[in-house]
Amino acid sequence: MHELTHLDKEGRVRMVDVSDKEDTLRRALATGRIHMQPGVLHQILEGQGKKGNALETARIAGIMAAKRTAELIPLCHPLMLTSVRVDFTPDTEGSSIGIRAEVRTTGKTGVEMEALTAVTVAALTLYDMVKAMDKTMEINEIRLMEKEGGKSGAFMREPL
Repeated sequence: MHELTHLDKEGRVRMVDVSDKEDTLRRALATGRIHMQPGVLHQILEGQGKKGNALETARIAGIMAAKRTAELIPLCHPLMLTSVRVDFTPDTEGSSIGIRAEVRTTGKTGVEMEALTAVTVAALTLYDMVKAMDKTMEINEIRLMEKEGGKSGAFMREPL
């Protein structure tokens, strides 16, 4: 079990000091899913939502959220992101949309929180865009899938 890095020896919350860490290429991939009624999924895929193109709005929201993660999560370091990509995979049989966010930077700390934030905000934006048509939507399966760079090395979740 690793020690909690956001606590000092007295148990007080602190921001981790990354001053002595080397700049390395950092990459994180997170995924999630939003489930909805089949008719709502069809309208999203056809771009028929009353508020406009839900997928493109959610893509922009996810990118913006990744860039502002340090403002949302108190102990995250503000990072200069070099790439944020948010993609969607519709599943008509499962009446859902898979959300995938990949974030990159060259720096002293990783981008896992930025990738997870991008997925979460993209899902919330999809919900907001079509909530008038389906209040039973569910957002779930948000998880870190891969991470590269840094002292702890690579992480890859086993396929589901």
